Amino acid sequence: MPNNPARLVRFWHELKRRKVLPFLIGYVAACFAIIEFLDITSNRFSIPDSTFNLLFILSAVGLPLAVILPWYIYRKHSADGENELPGMRLQPRMDTSDRPDNSVIVLPFENLSSDPDQEYFSVGLTEEIITDLSYIDDLLVISRGSAMTFKGTNKTRKEITNAVNVRYALEGSVRKAGENIRIVAQLIDGTNDAHIWADKYNGTLEDIFDIQEKVSRSIAEALKIKLSSQERKMIDQRPIDNAFAYDCYKRAYPEISSMSKERIDYGLSLLMKGLEKAEKNAVIYAGIASAYMQYANNGFDAEKNLVEAEEYIHKALQLDPDLPEAHIALGGIKILKEGDAHSAIYHWRRANLSNPDDPETMIYLPLLYALVGQNETAFKLVDKVEMIDPINPMCDAVRGWVYFFSGKYELAIDPLFAAFKLTPESAMHQFFKALILLYNDRANEAYSFINDVVDESSSNVWTLLSIFIKHTIEKDKEGISSLLTPEFEAQVQRDLQYSFHLAAFYSYLGEKDKAIKWLGNAVDRGFINYPLISEQDFFLDNIRKEKSFKTLMKRVKKEWEDFEVKNI
Repeated sequence: MPNNPARLVRFWHELKRRKVLPFLIGYVAACFAIIEFLDITSNRFSIPDSTFNLLFILSAVGLPLAVILPWYIYRKHSADGENELPGMRLQPRMDTSDRPDNSVIVLPFENLSSDPDQEYFSVGLTEEIITDLSYIDDLLVISRGSAMTFKGTNKTRKEITNAVNVRYALEGSVRKAGENIRIVAQLIDGTNDAHIWADKYNGTLEDIFDIQEKVSRSIAEALKIKLSSQERKMIDQRPIDNAFAYDCYKRAYPEISSMSKERIDYGLSLLMKGLEKAEKNAVIYAGIASAYMQYANNGFDAEKNLVEAEEYIHKALQLDPDLPEAHIALGGIKILKEGDAHSAIYHWRRANLSNPDDPETMIYLPLLYALVGQNETAFKLVDKVEMIDPINPMCDAVRGWVYFFSGKYELAIDPLFAAFKLTPESAMHQFFKALILLYNDRANEAYSFINDVVDESSSNVWTLLSIFIKHTIEKDKEGISSLLTPEFEAQVQRDLQYSFHLAAFYSYLGEKDKAIKWLGNAVDRGFINYPLISEQDFFLDNIRKEKSFKTLMKRVKKEWEDFEVKNI
């Protein structure tokens, strides 16, 4: 468990963070000034000695209040949100008084097919309509992630539109029998349940693209939005024009996004089948690259799979240099293979510029900005994601990460706990829950949580980092040494965030040389969060007086002050 010096360090940082020390110094200075003034004027005004005695007693009695008062005020302001950084908030604040008129949520289309396995088709149609509508600049469209949370809900349309702060809801149904499809769609005003528009579409699977375009154009017309030529072009584009290949891609998407090797295997096989029909296709190439990247991200033969991912990314970008999906995958590869945060930010920003209202292209950008110490930008991005995708569980995780890397450990608790509660099987969310417990001086809870929840037989890198926390709490250096296999160490060395955590843990244990080694590696990989490293992370206090640390900080400060992402 944490030793007493660690508790004292934590308490000292809390005093500074809650502005107790300036208040206390001010109080002592004021008392001293009053006593000095009375001492100078005592002879002239015949002030008795008993007055001085009373003043000393009152000053002593007031001293604890000078500590308690700012401590309490800080907690109250934190609870009210008044102490937050720009753009910081724990939960989306839905105020329907400022609801945009041109705003819509596309609810999951109901699958009326007799085969429940056709569910993916109705989900895919919903996603494509959301994507098409997102190209319209004058329309706020709630993202796929939040929309899908209302699948099968009993909530009324008014409750749904209020929950995500939009005016309209698009709902419908899909019936697919073989190659034949029938789609019904209707647009409803959530404020009064009035039907604004409705239509039916019959056709074959080959007609699906035309139907999607008709629905999107009809929504724009119903809301009296005039489409620009660029918006029409974006809606009309068909990145996968073969119906079978498109079908394979939509079925593969949720599989390759999972943490399961078996599901990624299945998703990759679907993409390969689709590629046989579509032949050279940039979107499918990017999907295959993402599958290989996910293998590496989850610790499955990382070196080999990153090479495969790069090969398919190259093919995708040759066909479409601006493809958002390709730049998202390439940003991930830059982090996983090279630990290059700056290049990753460049590629994810480029993807975001191509599709600015797609939260999938911006959800991880706030984390990268936090790692390089650009906290205000990070919080603004989180707010934007939450406006478009207010119910996505990843919003909790990302907000918690940004709080953590801003040194706001107390504020990080709620969102990181919420993220774990929504996906308790995720090794990543398990790690961050244990981590934030440790950083809030709750090491006993962190230790018990790891013992009770984490599958210590897993080779997942997040699981191994959770076990590292456990050994750190135990001060079990032998356990840590046995954990650092060549494979695990190589994976940590490639990643700026993993390296930073190891530096903090080693510093906590008093192993200064190892702490500075891993911190240097994190900085080499792009971790230049100067405020966090130089002051906010109290786990690093053990190494801050070291000469090598001070030298490293000169470099970090300069890179942090000079930080900018190269122009796109």
